Amino acid sequence: MFSLIKKTVLILFVVSGIDAQASIIDRDDVKAFINSMVVEHGFELDALNAVFKRIKLSASIVKAISSPAEALPWYKYRPIFLKTNRINLGVEFWAKHKIDLAKAEKQYGVPAEIIVAIIGVETRYGKNVGKYKVINSLATLAFNYPARAGFFKKELQHYLLLVREQGIDPHAIKGSYAGAMGIPQFISSSYRHYAVDFDNDGLIDIWKNPADAIGSVANYFKVHGWKAGRMIAEPAHIKGRMYIQLLSNELKPELPVVDLAGFGITAENDLPAGEKVKLLELENANGSEYWLGFENFYVITRYNHSLLYAMAVYQLAMEIRLKYVAEVA
Repeated sequence: MFSLIKKTVLILFVVSGIDAQASIIDRDDVKAFINSMVVEHGFELDALNAVFKRIKLSASIVKAISSPAEALPWYKYRPIFLKTNRINLGVEFWAKHKIDLAKAEKQYGVPAEIIVAIIGVETRYGKNVGKYKVINSLATLAFNYPARAGFFKKELQHYLLLVREQGIDPHAIKGSYAGAMGIPQFISSSYRHYAVDFDNDGLIDIWKNPADAIGSVANYFKVHGWKAGRMIAEPAHIKGRMYIQLLSNELKPELPVVDLAGFGITAENDLPAGEKVKLLELENANGSEYWLGFENFYVITRYNHSLLYAMAVYQLAMEIRLKYVAEVA
C-alpha cells in the first residue's frame, strides 16, 4: 500500500510539479539567462533576480502548447471560428472602427476585412486577450519546453526589453499561454518590430487601443509582403492524380498559374497568368477540398504558420465583408 501511495504521489509530482515550484531562481539555465541579460542588455542583476523570483512555471501552459487547435482536421477547426456570432461581432467591430480601418487599408494596402478577421480569430475583437501572465508563459516555455526553448528564450528576452522600454511591471501583462499579447495577440518581438502608434497619441497601446491594434496588424502584413489588390485564395478542382506531387507542408506559392492545367487543376474563376500559387488540401469529414493559395495567403500564414489558421482568417473575412456590405456599407 505504501508503495502504491508513493508511486501515485510521484506521478502527481511529475505532472504538476512545475506548478508547485516557488521559484526558479536557483536553476543554472535561469541564472545563465539572467546573466546574459545583465551583460548584453545592461539589466541590474538584483532587480532581474527579484523579477524571476516571482515567476511561476505552469504545467497547464506546456499542456496547452502541446495540443493546439491547429492539430485538428479542417472540418473540426473551421467551426471554431466561422460562427454566426463571430461574424456579427466582426461587422460591429468594422462599423465601430471604420475610420481607422479605412485609414489602415489606404496606408498599408491590407483590406479592412482581413484586419478585422485577424483580430476576430485572435481575441474575438479584444474580448478575450488571455488569462496567463506573459512572463510566466514565456519562462515556462523557455525553461520547461525543450522543443521550442530557443524561440521562447528569445521572446522572453524581447519581453524584458519591451517592459523596460515601456516602463511596465513585467508581471502586470496577461496574454495567451504562448505569451501573445493584446487585441491582436502580438508576441514580444512582433510588438517591438511591427506595432505602431496609429492614432499618434505618443503611445503604442495594443492592449486597450483598437486604433493601434488595427494599424499594427496592417503594418505587420505590409512588412511581410502583402500586395494591395492581389488575390488571396481561390477554390480549385482536381482531376486525375498528378496533383498529388504538389502537396506538401510548404505554404509558399511556387507553381506558376500557367502550369496548373498540366497537373489537372482548374480554378472557379480566371486567374492572373503572372501569379504563382500553392495547392492547398483541407480535410473534410467525407474527403478533401482544394484551394489555391496566392502570395497574400502566404502572408497570412506569417501571422500564424498554419494552413488552417490562414484559411479560417480568409473565410471569416469573406463572411464579414458580405454581411458588412449588405447591412452597413
